[in-house]
Amino acid sequence: MRRHRNVKIVATLGPASSTYEMIRALFEAGADVFRLNMSHGVHDDIAKRHAIIRQVEKDLGRPIGILADLQGPKLRVGVFANEAEELVEGATFRMDLSTAPGDAKRVNLPHPEIFAALETGTSLLVNDGKIRLRVNACGKDFADCTVEVGGTISNRKGVNVPDVVLPVAALSEKDRGDLEFVCDLGVDWLALSFVQRPEDVIEARSLAKGRAAILSKIEKPAAVKAYDAILQVSDGIMVARGDLGVELPVTSVPPIQKRLVRGARTAAKPVIVATQMLESMIESPVPTRAEVSDVATAIYEGADAIMLSAESAAGKYPVEAVTTMNDVAMSVEKDPTYRSVIEASRVVRRESVADGIVAAAREIAEATNIKAICCFSQTGTTASLVARERPHVSIIALTPLMSTARRLALTWGAHCVITPPQDRFKGAVLAAVSAARADGFATEEDQIVVTAGVPFNVKGTTNILRVAPCDERLISRVDPE
Repeated sequence: MRRHRNVKIVATLGPASSTYEMIRALFEAGADVFRLNMSHGVHDDIAKRHAIIRQVEKDLGRPIGILADLQGPKLRVGVFANEAEELVEGATFRMDLSTAPGDAKRVNLPHPEIFAALETGTSLLVNDGKIRLRVNACGKDFADCTVEVGGTISNRKGVNVPDVVLPVAALSEKDRGDLEFVCDLGVDWLALSFVQRPEDVIEARSLAKGRAAILSKIEKPAAVKAYDAILQVSDGIMVARGDLGVELPVTSVPPIQKRLVRGARTAAKPVIVATQMLESMIESPVPTRAEVSDVATAIYEGADAIMLSAESAAGKYPVEAVTTMNDVAMSVEKDPTYRSVIEASRVVRRESVADGIVAAAREIAEATNIKAICCFSQTGTTASLVARERPHVSIIALTPLMSTARRLALTWGAHCVITPPQDRFKGAVLAAVSAARADGFATEEDQIVVTAGVPFNVKGTTNILRVAPCDERLISRVDPE
C-alpha cells in the first residue's frame, strides 16, 4: 500500500474510533499516524488502542506511527457556591488562594505559581479566552482584577496567562506517569504540552531515554518567542493553533503558523499543523469551504502533516474526515502552483556532506527522468534531509529498523520500507531497485537515485549517490561494493 500524496495525515483516536474495524478503515482512508490523547482515556484504553494499531500494521504490512500527546498542567479556577456567576464588564473580581466557594466577587485559583509570576497589567483569560481580566494589584496569594470582557464563569474553568512565562513545569505528575507508561508501551512520538522554554523539552527527553522522539507543541506566546531554541532540542513540532488563538490575537496566528512551519522545514524536522482543521465534520459529513481552504493552506506551506482531533476521535464521520483530508491533499499536490510555491519556499542549507548529497539527489531527479530517490537511513536523518528538499519525485526510505520506519511515518513524502541490514553498496542498490519496483514507484525501464552512507549502519555517514537502472541485469558488475 502506498500513498499518492506527500503530506501525512494524523488521526486522533477516541470513543468514535476505538475498534479494529474503525482504526483499519481510518488507515485505509489515509491516516499515516494515530494520536493517543492522554487527556482522555485511562491506561487500559490507551493500551488497547495501541495494540489494535500494531495489529493493523501487521495485517497490512505497512509501518504506522503512534503519537502519544501528553496533557500538560491544567490551570483552573475552583468552584462557585452557585456553580456559575456572570461577570460584567468594568466590574472588579478577585482570584485568591482561599478555598471558600466563589461568588460574583471572587474565586479560588489554586495555583500559587501564577500569583508569583503576575504583574500589574497582566491579562488573565478564563474559559478559552471568552472572559478577559486585567490585573490591577497582586500579591503572593491574590490578584485583584478588572473585567475587560465579561461572561459566565463556572466551576473549574481553565485559566490562561499569556503575558508571562509561568514557573510551571511542562510535565505534571500525571504526565510523568503517562510518559513512562506510553514509552514502555512502545509509542514512536511524544507530544509535549505547555512548552515554554527549551529546558522543558530537555527534561522530557531525559525521561524518555531514547524510547520515543520528542515533538514540542507550540501553543503559548513564550514558546513562540523561544521557538528557535525549542526547535533545536526537539525532534519535531506541532503548531497548536487552538491554544495559540486563545493566548494571542487570532489575527497573529496565520503568520506565526507560516514562520513555525518554515523554521521546522529548514531544520529538517517534521511539523504538524493541528487544531480545528475540519471542525464542522464532527457533526457534518462534509466540511465547509473555509475548512478545505485552511487544510490546503497548510499543505501549500509545506507542512509535513495535518491533524484531525475531535473529528476522528469523537465525531460522527471519522472516516469521511480522513478521506476529505486525503482528497484535499491529492488535489493540492497535483496543482502546478503547489510545486512553484514549495520550490520558492525551499531554504538552501549546505553545511555537511549529507546536505550536499541530498541536494544533488533532488537536482538530478528534477533534471532527468528519475522516478524516485531511495535513501538508506539507520536513524531517519538522511530521509529527513531528503524530505527537506521537497523533491518532486517519490522518497523511498529504506531502513532495517521498524522503530525508524514508524517515526518516519510523520515525515513528508517518506514511503518507508523495512530492508535487511546492508554491508555493501551494491547490495543496497539492488535492495532499492527491488523496493521501487515492488511498491509501484518504477518499472524495469526506469531509473532511481540511491543515497547511502559507507560504512553502513553508522549514523551521519551519508556520502554516496548513485543513479541506478531498475533493470537489475543492467546494474554494472563494476558497481562499487
